[in-house]
Amino acid sequence: MVRLVVYLVTIALIASGLAWLADRPGTLQIAWQGYDIETSVFRAVVILAATVATLVFLWSIFRALWNSPAAIGHRLLRQRQKKGLDALSGGLIAIGAGDSALASRYALQARKTLPHEPLTHLLRAQSAELAGDRAAARRIYEAMLASPETEQLGLRGLFLEAQREGAGEAARQFADRALKANPKLGWSSTALFEQQCKQKDWSGALSTLDHAKKSGHITKAVADRKRAVLLTAKAVAIEDDAPDKALAWSLEAHGLAPDLVPAAVIAGRILASRGNTAKAAKVLQKTWTKSPHPDLAATYAYARIGDSTRDRLDRVRQLAALNPHSIESPIAVATTATEARLYDEARRALEPLLADRLTQRVAMLMARIEAGENGEKGRVREWLARAMNAARDPAWMADGVISNHWEPTSPVDGRLDAFQWRVPVETTDGKGSEILASKIDELIAIAPVATKDDAERSDTGRSDNPDDVESKLSQDDIVEAEPVTVTVKPNGAGGEPKAQFPEASVNGVARPLPAADDTINAARRVTAPDRAPVAKPEPQVYVAPRAPDDPGTDPIEPELEQPVARRNFRTVN
Repeated sequence: MVRLVVYLVTIALIASGLAWLADRPGTLQIAWQGYDIETSVFRAVVILAATVATLVFLWSIFRALWNSPAAIGHRLLRQRQKKGLDALSGGLIAIGAGDSALASRYALQARKTLPHEPLTHLLRAQSAELAGDRAAARRIYEAMLASPETEQLGLRGLFLEAQREGAGEAARQFADRALKANPKLGWSSTALFEQQCKQKDWSGALSTLDHAKKSGHITKAVADRKRAVLLTAKAVAIEDDAPDKALAWSLEAHGLAPDLVPAAVIAGRILASRGNTAKAAKVLQKTWTKSPHPDLAATYAYARIGDSTRDRLDRVRQLAALNPHSIESPIAVATTATEARLYDEARRALEPLLADRLTQRVAMLMARIEAGENGEKGRVREWLARAMNAARDPAWMADGVISNHWEPTSPVDGRLDAFQWRVPVETTDGKGSEILASKIDELIAIAPVATKDDAERSDTGRSDNPDDVESKLSQDDIVEAEPVTVTVKPNGAGGEPKAQFPEASVNGVARPLPAADDTINAARRVTAPDRAPVAKPEPQVYVAPRAPDDPGTDPIEPELEQPVARRNFRTVN
């Protein structure tokens, strides 16, 4: 519309100008080189305008002829680019659809039309990967490294190829080079961090984590949690060799993640060994309120060197009061009370759990109580039988793997902070029964009945003769009982097989099993087809470390630092 108005206005002005000249006639005379030219002004203006227009037209024709080869070349180039872009578009669509033959054809066409286009290299590499030609894909990615425009693309492609082939060190180097080339890349910092965690390079992982946090690739809360886990991993590795550094790292980790149990345990253990009981108790109490765990209770109970079993029981009572609704609180009290031979209090602590919250650990604690209090072998066997059908206890789990201790990374994929303290998923393949059977082997021996002298020594926390408990055992204690039939069921679910558990000896002499009882061996060897057998766990007893200037306990009190479980039970092979 605007152009039309301008055109009409221009025509009107030209017409007005010509009309104005026509209304004002005049004569124009030119005398030059003996020539005398005379004409009207109107005619002279018209001739001049026609001459200018002719010259412009001729110049346009000449310029078009002069530039025609370049114009033809640009036209052909545009057609070639259009054809190449169509090939790139079709090739990427073919790769997304999984059509390797069509993708290869489009990649060849794009290479002919657009050989230097970065997308052409990407299309060729991905079509080679889709066709299964990994070597060709690597060669293309390596060729990209020569150009600054495609270097980052080539590094990412090589990193992915190294990951697919399981070359961890090569993948780490490619990610490191990509991060140095462009510090703002998010994938390179994440990939480098993961590879460093898999290789247990905690210092390098901390540096990469700080870089990712500064660049905004990770939130502050997630970065603090990961840093706490990395510091705890470093503290675990050097706790025995460099306790000062381990203490500093574990305390920093505890400040970043108060619910991280291993950090609190390491800090509490080192602080307790140095006599700083108050600070150790503060650290352990803070974590206990957020994540109750048996290791916290054990470290808290032994935080002060030289305490009697009664003193440890008082401390554990205070700890349990901080989180009374957790199942770990009554279990911790019952365990410490059993060590102090206060079996009535241990029963009262476990009584609320026997009806609806019975677990394998609770049932085995009740077996210890029955064995230690009055040596009722029938009651002990009854609780061991109930343990076979009780619910599983929490354990450190990561990607389906159960571990006896916390680890910073998953043993399956190397993922950081993968282990969680939770109840394992129940299975129906008999695996849970096999694991529990190995634990029952540790408690199958029945301890002697506690005497009045034993109770008196427990009250004072002293023993005149450390070997008096062993000396009370005699050949009369070895009694052969009738086999007890136990139904092996995962977490209370009905099912087979059934096994017979005959009573074992208590003086380390194992009686031969009758031929009819061979079913117990088959029941204990039940293993899932795709799972490795679980090794028999070694009983672990926490003993608080001794400070350099601590002379230790009184030599006439050898029984104070030994849990009752070790005095009253023996493992029968």
